[in-house]
Amino acid sequence: MRVLFYCSACADIAPEYNEAARRLVRAAVSRGYEIVSGGTIKGTMGVICDEASSLGASVRGVLPRFMEPLAHPGLTDTVWTETMAERKEAMREGAGVVIALPGGIGTMDELFETLVLAKLGRFDGRIAALNIGGFYDPLDALLDHFVKTGMLEQHDRERLLLPGTVEEMEKLL
Repeated sequence: MRVLFYCSACADIAPEYNEAARRLVRAAVSRGYEIVSGGTIKGTMGVICDEASSLGASVRGVLPRFMEPLAHPGLTDTVWTETMAERKEAMREGAGVVIALPGGIGTMDELFETLVLAKLGRFDGRIAALNIGGFYDPLDALLDHFVKTGMLEQHDRERLLLPGTVEEMEKLL
């Protein structure tokens, strides 16, 4: 089984986000998961690949060909795609758990597409966003607003789990 991490490619982020990523990778590897990410050396993606590689874990990176110079050297499996859309699809392949760590618009794109696919019955894994330090509180409020205004049904809103700590997230693995 695979656990897929959506995360930041930025280097200048709060250190606790990368420490949370390391802890979750260790927890996932200890439970026998293969680690899947965007597979680059950048930001939290690089942290995830570094940690999984240091543990001798299977690390799958999915990259569009134009990102080839950024491929992490510790990947045990590299999947090349032509487009970002193909990348997202290939990343989800075989994932039983999707974890969004703190990230920006790329992370939001990946997370929302996965939520839409779950709503449409095209993805059946667990979907969670680590709300460490309240990072995803604005997203939580936005989804509640969607429900309140009739734009999202409550059962679809509940597809996104928002644990606030690494320990709570580990229980979802």
